[in-house]
Amino acid sequence: MWPESDESARPLRSGLTTGSCATACALAAARFLLTGQRTEQCDIDLPSRRGQPGKRVSLPITALSCPRAGQARADTIKDAGDDPDVTHGATVFAVITCSPGPGVFFHAERGVGIVQRDGLPVPVGEPAINPVPRRMLEEHLTALASELNYRGGFHVGIGVEQGETLALKTMNPRLGITGGLSILGTTGIVRPFSCAAYIASIHQAIDVAHANHLSHIAATTGNMSERYARTALGLDDMALIEMGDFAGAVLKHLKRVPMARLSLVGGIGKISKLADGHLDLHSRASSINFEFMRACAEAAGASEAVQQAILAANTTGEALARASDIPLATMLCHRAWQQAHRRLPAGTVLDVTAVDRQGQPLARWPSEAS
Repeated sequence: MWPESDESARPLRSGLTTGSCATACALAAARFLLTGQRTEQCDIDLPSRRGQPGKRVSLPITALSCPRAGQARADTIKDAGDDPDVTHGATVFAVITCSPGPGVFFHAERGVGIVQRDGLPVPVGEPAINPVPRRMLEEHLTALASELNYRGGFHVGIGVEQGETLALKTMNPRLGITGGLSILGTTGIVRPFSCAAYIASIHQAIDVAHANHLSHIAATTGNMSERYARTALGLDDMALIEMGDFAGAVLKHLKRVPMARLSLVGGIGKISKLADGHLDLHSRASSINFEFMRACAEAAGASEAVQQAILAANTTGEALARASDIPLATMLCHRAWQQAHRRLPAGTVLDVTAVDRQGQPLARWPSEAS
């Protein structure tokens, strides 16, 4: 029999980014290559924040090897702490070769993707190693070269075992990153359930659409809403933004990267939350407000009996069924449109569509949008 789980409250454990893992592996491999020194732990400095020095952390080095003459490889296991990260438990590795001239030169080993579209923070054709991890790698390797009085440079290959498969669970294929994962991180630390990586991927998807001169994007809450946007709006992958619960992340980023037209498409429950003024649509952050729905129904002329039936409903779908004589879904789309529109740059054309569980439209505002 399995032991009883401990359900007592405890602090959630932070983890380390793939950028931190790559830096530790590169540093351990370079030291091994230049000195022959083996290490089971590698200390690195995380990026400084707000003028304060970064924290020093120690990562386990699970393997050190020489794949061929003049080359060294180091591995570590990605520990994302208590964050549900797709790369948690994956083997991140670095392969280091010396260069006769100074500098740090990057390439992708297996499992790390290549950037194929404009709009990302790394140029087309480069390995998907984001700017902060690149800087961490450069700083640590440059410091090691100075410490050892080594005057050459380094060719640095970063890889992730099974990264090609893991990448299919991320937004990389849609963003135009092929062949594997991205090496990420801005602070070096993964904050549990911060959703920072997901929000960053939303921003990157908008950036890619903007850089490729798209005029119309659709932000969707799930598979059914995406299916509707693809078929009814005629949009392809680059124009489809998987916002999930993060409507605020889309609306705020569009202030910095404006688009001519935005379609918001979601299940009626999510749309009702946006209509009620919530920008985080997850159940942990917002609940369906049946009193708000009742007030909308009253404004549409619903009888007292219908209003009370809405208050007694358990789901948004049930509330709609009980208010079938009034355009409640359309009113919710209208209110959601108002909430979103006032957060967008002037001139952005906006439409909001609510879909059912089969991806069929329940209502749209403006109703003539196409």
